[in-house]
Amino acid sequence: MTDYIVPILLLAASLLALRKQENSYDLLLSGAADGLKLLCTLVPTLVLLLTAVTMLRASGAMEAISAFLSPAFRFVGIPPETAMLVLIRPISGSAALAVGADLMAQYGVDSQIGRTAAVMLGSTETTFYTISVYFGAAGIKKTRYTLPAALFADFVGFFMASLTVRLFM
Repeated sequence: MTDYIVPILLLAASLLALRKQENSYDLLLSGAADGLKLLCTLVPTLVLLLTAVTMLRASGAMEAISAFLSPAFRFVGIPPETAMLVLIRPISGSAALAVGADLMAQYGVDSQIGRTAAVMLGSTETTFYTISVYFGAAGIKKTRYTLPAALFADFVGFFMASLTVRLFM
């Protein structure tokens, strides 16, 4: 069925344009041009985010920050082994998935750490990525209240994930 989705959409768009007596080819071209303009505004931000995440992981800075913050995580009830996940999730979803997979491979999927990582991945957002992409697409430059509120929501998600796993495991 999925092989037919794009042809069906193109056929439906063409039939709708014929019904309205509009040039469907010109409409498709203008839509593609708008998509390329949007892509040109988003690509620099995405390249910067991915480069920063790669540099932080390759340099060992994330591991050092994780080790430094482990006592604070332990104090609030978040397993210190998930510190790297907590730090990387707001920046990059794919890097967070890699960290989560590493945690599950190392500790097991049914362990407290594995379950905590799974719940954390499902209950938090890639905040910086989302803000940069959606705000960039909308042309919004100031994120005055959005960033602190989103990071606080991520922290609550991490804390609640840890609490949930401890209560129901």
